[in-house]
Amino acid sequence: MSSLLIDNIGTLVTNDPELGDGPLGLVHGAALVLGDGVVLWAGPRAATPEAAARERLDAGGRAVIPGFVDSHGHLVFAGDRTAEFAARMSGRPYTAGGIRTTVEATRTASSQSLSRNMQRLVAEALRSGTTTIECKSGYGLTVADERRSLEIATEHTDEVTYLGAHVVAPEYADRPDAYVDLVRGAMLDACAPHAGWIDVFCERGAFDGDQTRAILEAGVARGLVPRVHANQLGPGPGVQIAVELDAASADHATHLSDADVAALAGSRTVATLLPAAEFSTRGSYPNARRLLDAGVTVALAADCNPGSSYTTSMPFCIALAVRDLSMTPDEAVWSATMGGARALRRADVGHLGIGARADAVLLDAPSHVHLSYRPGVNLIAAVWRAGARVPIGPPGTAPPTGGDARG
Repeated sequence: MSSLLIDNIGTLVTNDPELGDGPLGLVHGAALVLGDGVVLWAGPRAATPEAAARERLDAGGRAVIPGFVDSHGHLVFAGDRTAEFAARMSGRPYTAGGIRTTVEATRTASSQSLSRNMQRLVAEALRSGTTTIECKSGYGLTVADERRSLEIATEHTDEVTYLGAHVVAPEYADRPDAYVDLVRGAMLDACAPHAGWIDVFCERGAFDGDQTRAILEAGVARGLVPRVHANQLGPGPGVQIAVELDAASADHATHLSDADVAALAGSRTVATLLPAAEFSTRGSYPNARRLLDAGVTVALAADCNPGSSYTTSMPFCIALAVRDLSMTPDEAVWSATMGGARALRRADVGHLGIGARADAVLLDAPSHVHLSYRPGVNLIAAVWRAGARVPIGPPGTAPPTGGDARG
């Protein structure tokens, strides 16, 4: 069995309180042993087992953290919405109507071009330390195009979500109930075999509470686990429906009532916050402090999509969360790693406890705090996924054969 000792680590974030201090399980002056795709040992370097590994890498006092877990992405798409972004920056409000622009471009794109674009984005995410990534459909909105989107997504990640209920398809604009029937009927039949999750954009201009519940319940009956785009643009029923149906996550969670916060706190539904969307739409940021103080589990995700959050950078989201969501640097790093794993109901990623998948990121900094302390600076020095070092060269570098970015 090949193994690697990462030695002379300045600060090691394990996210395992049994291995170190606090919720991050911090170990100072640490070492980490990876082998057979998992974490074999982690702790103070003075206690490193003899003959711990065949290979050794000197971290030079730099920090090591778990790979980021990005639990919300829309990566199968074609086209560009630069003009829409520029108009928003000039004062036009975000309404989510631009989704239909991407739908038109995606429907006419070849499967090869869609797959290449997703591969590009997954490789880009890897270069910024993301080792697990989720991907939704939602830019096809026909039976064939939604199924095609999911088939493409499964080429690049194991975390695939059916989002036929992104918006009402343009050809059903005057018949929204008929589109809901399609999404929970023939489209679900075609898509369920290619997904593990089902999602609905529960929002004005998209799907109301009754429609959301009907679609999610149909998905649950087919063995899919629900997630919900909830309370992004204003108050609404999304969070309450998510908790009612034991959804893995309620995503966005920007406009919350006290009842919404209490419901999340009393459930296992994760509040996944997407600060890059507020950055790109000039919307109101969610109040992470309110959620955390109530005991809600919080995740951070990039929400990469061509309209409202065209970034794959989890370090950028961490910096935003600390600056604008009232999170501490420790809380933001936990939410971008372990929080994302909780939102995907994964126990094998998001941490560097013994037996976890060997997803690790070496920072060009002595501490994880530098991710928010030095915003906009590329601090990713090396990435391992399942114990294999991932190329993080210049843009255009593809992940290794076999999909090293798979979730």
